[in-house]
Amino acid sequence: MARFDLTDAEWAVIEPLLPTDVRGKERVDDRRVLNGIFWRLRTGAPWADIPARYGPHTTCSNRFRRWRKRGIWDRLLDAVSEAYEGDLQMIDATSVRVHQHAACAQKKEGGSGGMGRSRGGLTSKIHALVDAEGRPVALKITEGQAHDGRSAADMLGGLGAGQILLGDRAYDSNALRTRMAEQGAWANVKPMPNRKQVLAFSPFLYKYRNLVERFFSKIKHFRAVATRYDKDPDNFLASVKLAALRVWLRAL
Repeated sequence: MARFDLTDAEWAVIEPLLPTDVRGKERVDDRRVLNGIFWRLRTGAPWADIPARYGPHTTCSNRFRRWRKRGIWDRLLDAVSEAYEGDLQMIDATSVRVHQHAACAQKKEGGSGGMGRSRGGLTSKIHALVDAEGRPVALKITEGQAHDGRSAADMLGGLGAGQILLGDRAYDSNALRTRMAEQGAWANVKPMPNRKQVLAFSPFLYKYRNLVERFFSKIKHFRAVATRYDKDPDNFLASVKLAALRVWLRAL
């Protein structure tokens, strides 16, 4: 078994969740193809460089895109993340450099493609909501210059009664605090230093926010996430979700 291949325990979780509606010719071995996809995700190498032991590289790349379009990767991540510990959740964002091969797509297509100019040059930003164990609950990507707090608005619908959201100063807004209160949750967000209103804030609970930073550290071990090589933003988000899936599998 190669270093990045799925273990027997990880495969036992994934296999029952894979599609079984095979028509015509029998599908190439799923485990071998998935191992090829994870090899490329971990190394950041071009699809064409996938080792022959994983089969034709075109099979791996085509399966990755086809299953992304069918929502298979979303289904896998949703299934394993049902066990999340939601009493305490942390939100944050991290920027990743866009490789020059992906950057050219922005010029050709005329759209942002989830890429934007920031102090680090052309970047994309990964937004993540994680649970009390540092495992991902929600993920999205935006342009690198996107505001963390405003970009998180559509990621917080799952927080409810008795739950606590931790966030840094980028998420300090009256609108977010009001929304969390309406949902029955409490936003333990570090207030901006220029705030005149004294707000309830627990420095003790805030220390647990490092779990989201540790999550980003884990997924950036996957070089195809640490640097964006995918031109299509949907493909890049799928890569992020597959890295997140691997974090969940290892935790389980």
